[in-house]
Amino acid sequence: MKTALTIAGSDSSGGAGIQADIKTMTANGVFAMSAVTALTAQNTTGVISIMESSPEFLSQQIDCIFTDIFPDAVKIGMVSSSALIEIIAEKLTQYQARHVVLDPVMVATSGARLISEDAITALKEKLIPLAEIITPNIPEAEELTGMQIRSVSDMEQAGKKISEDYGCAVLLKGGHSLNDANDFLIYQGEARWFRGKRIDNPNTHGTGCTLSSAIASNLAKGFSVPESVERAKAYISGALGAMLNLGKGSGPMNHAFAIENQFTEEA
Repeated sequence: MKTALTIAGSDSSGGAGIQADIKTMTANGVFAMSAVTALTAQNTTGVISIMESSPEFLSQQIDCIFTDIFPDAVKIGMVSSSALIEIIAEKLTQYQARHVVLDPVMVATSGARLISEDAITALKEKLIPLAEIITPNIPEAEELTGMQIRSVSDMEQAGKKISEDYGCAVLLKGGHSLNDANDFLIYQGEARWFRGKRIDNPNTHGTGCTLSSAIASNLAKGFSVPESVERAKAYISGALGAMLNLGKGSGPMNHAFAIENQFTEEA
């Protein structure tokens, strides 16, 4: 069985972060492992509190995984401090990690900054160059390029610039305000649009985590980057289309929409 490691924060409500990653990896047929960067107290209405892992403890978690069950792919989610980013970069380099997928969580879709300025610098200098593919949203792509992205052609220009600057594949995610569910991939100099079907579901908590984890799962199984993106997009459409409705805010998707067997039956 292929294996995948998620390095990210815990979401106590189960819709995003480590919990979404593990569910996604399991549903996509790989064995999931995790190194926790932070614990959060949160639910569908917001984050109440964050308790960050120490660099030493994060380092020990990563060591334990790579020295025993070497992952076939690695997904990295939100890492809020430069010290933790440096540890991750050091360990991925030390172990020559393969198929690194980075969701460069820096700026919310609303435009709010989620990590400190020095952490953004560390992410750009240390972590992005190690990634096979990164999955920025539009505000994150603006942060990486210094551009304003207001059109489809801006998306294409920004995706190409990030790929050239950092030497990785880029999946630039469209948003509700620009280009809806259509994402732009630059891979080995080739450009491709992935057209997504707009699903009228307000419960989208954890979509970024889920997409990047599904890409990592498919890379672990031997699919190419474009194939992995295509399969991940289909999976997330299914999870959204299942129309799960939990919580009082922006709720989670149904990561297990395609898992039906005797163990999933209700009484």
